[in-house]
Amino acid sequence: MHEQIMSNGSLSRRMKLGKTIVPLLEALLYLAPALIILTIFVFYPLVHSFYLSLFETNLMGEPIFFNGIEHYKHLVSSSRFWASLRTTVWFTIYTVPVALVLAIPVALLGNLRIRGITFYRTVFISTIAVSTAIASVIWTWMFFPATGVINDLLRIIGLPPMRWLQDPSIALIAVSIATVWKGLGLNVLFLLAGLQAIPEELVEAARIDGANNWHVFWNISLPMLSPTIFFLLVVRTIDAFRSFAQVHIMTQGGPLRSTTILVYSIYRDAFINFNFGFASAQAATLFLIILVLTLIQFRYVERGVHYQ
Repeated sequence: MHEQIMSNGSLSRRMKLGKTIVPLLEALLYLAPALIILTIFVFYPLVHSFYLSLFETNLMGEPIFFNGIEHYKHLVSSSRFWASLRTTVWFTIYTVPVALVLAIPVALLGNLRIRGITFYRTVFISTIAVSTAIASVIWTWMFFPATGVINDLLRIIGLPPMRWLQDPSIALIAVSIATVWKGLGLNVLFLLAGLQAIPEELVEAARIDGANNWHVFWNISLPMLSPTIFFLLVVRTIDAFRSFAQVHIMTQGGPLRSTTILVYSIYRDAFINFNFGFASAQAATLFLIILVLTLIQFRYVERGVHYQ
């Protein structure tokens, strides 16, 4: 009898274990394609960058000898690295808050139920279909000193033309303008979806209580949009720190390194100077910076988010 009870208990444990393992294996099977892609294109490059940052490499990027943390020591004392990081921070400040602030009124207007609103939405959201490379080329033409449309507009209103991409004091702002324009459509799309998810009953109740448009926006729309705004803030900050194409196409980091953001600095050190170890140390540091910034945003900024 005792042996039968033990056998039944063992069978029961195996059945419970099977009920746990089988769903887990099924889930892994469904996730396998995504996990394989992430491993090849995200996890392996990340680990390999940390690995290379500890070595001196040859021109092919192959490790020659172990260098320890010497690249990181050089990084801390490098004025070029700190200048690139400072430029990246300013680029993020110029693009992320501005794009969000501009997208909110555009989304509010796009949420109106008036004739022709579909065309209006299409115009502002259409920048999603434009690649960063194409947007950069378009804005480079628009910023041409002699024939660019931006300087033509300045002449019309009586202002002197500007050397947008040739003047170190404003080149980063010019690149930021192109970046804001490119990212506006996606911001508007997310905010418009958030506005349309707000229950009509809340707005109608506020109207009955005598609330005007400003009160409705400030006390209902903005709090209900805060999860979407927070999401865009986090994602756009990461994107700004990872930006590369617009700088490479519009200015190549110039003039006088005034637009050399951190990713472009990594590109130059790796594929122009062939200093893969030092470039990998910068890439690893950039990953840690983005991680810390994201954790700070979730720790402090998320406090103001109103979840339903």
